[in-house]
Amino acid sequence: MSNYAVIFDMDGVICHTNPYHAKAFEAFFKKYNIESSEEEFQEHMYGKHNSYIMQHFFKRTIAPDELIKLEFEKEELFRIIYKDQITPIPGYLEFLEDLKRNDLKTGVATSAPKENMDLILDALHIRSKMGSILCSENVSHHKPHPEVYLTSANNLQVEPKNCVVFEDSFSGITAGLNAGMTVVGVLSTHTKDQLPICHAYINDYTEISTDKIFELLKRA
Repeated sequence: MSNYAVIFDMDGVICHTNPYHAKAFEAFFKKYNIESSEEEFQEHMYGKHNSYIMQHFFKRTIAPDELIKLEFEKEELFRIIYKDQITPIPGYLEFLEDLKRNDLKTGVATSAPKENMDLILDALHIRSKMGSILCSENVSHHKPHPEVYLTSANNLQVEPKNCVVFEDSFSGITAGLNAGMTVVGVLSTHTKDQLPICHAYINDYTEISTDKIFELLKRA
């Protein structure tokens, strides 16, 4: 078995879900008479955990019980909007198959709630290809803390230095770097200038291969 692993974030990395999260938040905020803009979404929504998002947009501290209720309401809206639109980023499924043919271990490490993760993994039929699956409920500290990536490496029994992370957000990339891993930035939501410096960048998975993964690991 390979001693190398590739770990994927989900939103903006496996699927370009952010436009649908934006639609869900727009409907959610409209109900609560909260004004928002695309610029504010860019800075305060994409790649952030719901606890941060809610407190930023509601402009107040939100108690844990209320947060659970608000989070479920918004994420349920997202699942309703997105369930018939689930499509992987171009080349993703082929790249995943390439990794598995070459015996690399793979995992998912997302800040999304379990219901969202289950929706996407099962719609794309990729659950069985992942040796580690972690979501928001599985960690105590959210990105940019490295917990989710260090736990993924432990689950996969691979040293962090031998792991490559695919991320699209500032907090996610920071988490991967903080874990001591090689990070590939997926430019689905942000430009290079809006992100921390990564080891490589892709627009989609037609630009990456297992051979390039090994090249990146050799440079690390």
